[in-house]
Amino acid sequence: MDSTADRIITAAEALFYEHGLRSVGVEAIAERAGVTKRTLYNHFDSKDALIAAYLQARDSATLDRYRSWLGDPALPLTERITHLFAALADHAARPRWRGCGFTRAAVELAGQPGHPAVQMAARHKTRFVDWLEQEFRTAGASDPARLAAHIALLVEGAIARMLIHGDTACALSAAEAAVTLVIADRTAAPRREARAPEYTEE
Repeated sequence: MDSTADRIITAAEALFYEHGLRSVGVEAIAERAGVTKRTLYNHFDSKDALIAAYLQARDSATLDRYRSWLGDPALPLTERITHLFAALADHAARPRWRGCGFTRAAVELAGQPGHPAVQMAARHKTRFVDWLEQEFRTAGASDPARLAAHIALLVEGAIARMLIHGDTACALSAAEAAVTLVIADRTAAPRREARAPEYTEE
């Protein structure tokens, strides 16, 4: 991707995240990027294509941010999870924070399930859970898939409540619940397949 396309995506990211997808026109994006509308459409054939590109650009960067928040794999998982939610709370305290761009895109376009932005949001959320599962498996979790699904729900819930109420303590409450889940997973008895009783002849 050339520098002009990068500038357009950077401009779109700032405006879409700040104001939403529908309220931002391509004229504003082109102006912020310092290009003409014609140039913008030479790189992205529609606004929908630009929206998808904006979310694609956020995908790996968002996962990298959470990876840094989870921190050192050598540390206890309870400590790492606590740090992740504390970092999320700090991130949400920034004046320009507007929640998760992927969730907001999916909500804003909920009436268009086939929209590329909705599909991109779904892929990102799946990648997030898959990443958590791998982290928990490496950390020796008893049921990493189940734990990842539950922690992801706590992350989503914390973000939603912080966005609605403006209270970063929601993330700290979610951290307490997440730590409880990690401890419960760690102390869970190994699952064993049920075996039919053995009979011997008298």
